[in-house]
Amino acid sequence: MHSITSREHVLFKQLVKLEKSSRQRRLDRLTLLDGTHLIQAYHAAQRVPLKLIVNESRCEHAEIKHLLSEFSKRAEINIVTFSDALFRQISPVKTPTGILALIAIPPSEPNTVNDNQVFCALLEAIQDPGNLGSILRSAAAAGISDVYLSDDCADAWSPKALRAAMGAHFSLTIHEQSDLVQVAQHFHGKVIATALQATQHLYETDLNGPVAFVFGNEGAGLSQEILHAVSEQVMIPMLDNTESLNAAAAAAICFFEKVRQQSFSNV
Repeated sequence: MHSITSREHVLFKQLVKLEKSSRQRRLDRLTLLDGTHLIQAYHAAQRVPLKLIVNESRCEHAEIKHLLSEFSKRAEINIVTFSDALFRQISPVKTPTGILALIAIPPSEPNTVNDNQVFCALLEAIQDPGNLGSILRSAAAAGISDVYLSDDCADAWSPKALRAAMGAHFSLTIHEQSDLVQVAQHFHGKVIATALQATQHLYETDLNGPVAFVFGNEGAGLSQEILHAVSEQVMIPMLDNTESLNAAAAAAICFFEKVRQQSFSNV
């Protein structure tokens, strides 16, 4: 292990920038995983981080020690320790977990669509990284393969989005800065938008076969451009005194209605 104690160290400065700046993450194509759960999920996906960064006082913590041992069985891992004071400054949470991983962000192909895709999600201007992460978590659990994000979406690889997604990033192909109209036009199945003004209910819609769901901004909803590009608009039935659903909740309902329909069609 290499120990770093100075704020002037180049790695410390790099990690501070990566934790705070989405622009820096996009430029460097690097991000940070916080905590043993996320790092274990990364390990389970057969991936190896560029570095493991450990709080010096937590090196002997049982869970962290076990994780370091598991990684060392697969590859020569670059492990760096930071003093408590320095680690607090690079940790993305108020109560540091004691371990971070520096990882490469996978290459992003914004508008790539192919005929093998049968279940996708298109996200337009989702602003809250927690909402975005929750949508990604539901998408992975429902068997979605690809998620397309418009260029005004929150950063999918921010520490907050990564924590909310709980490892979902590692089983999805995430296409950032996509032209959603172009993606919708090239997708070979139904492209379905949720809209409050729609008259067709989600539960009356046949979701068998290839489907791409489209979800919009938490406040403004979907743009007219993407609404004109979809093949169907549906509404999620709600009680009269409910105005709308959180974007992450709406996405989960839609994803698992498709899962339900597919399950019954296969019986």
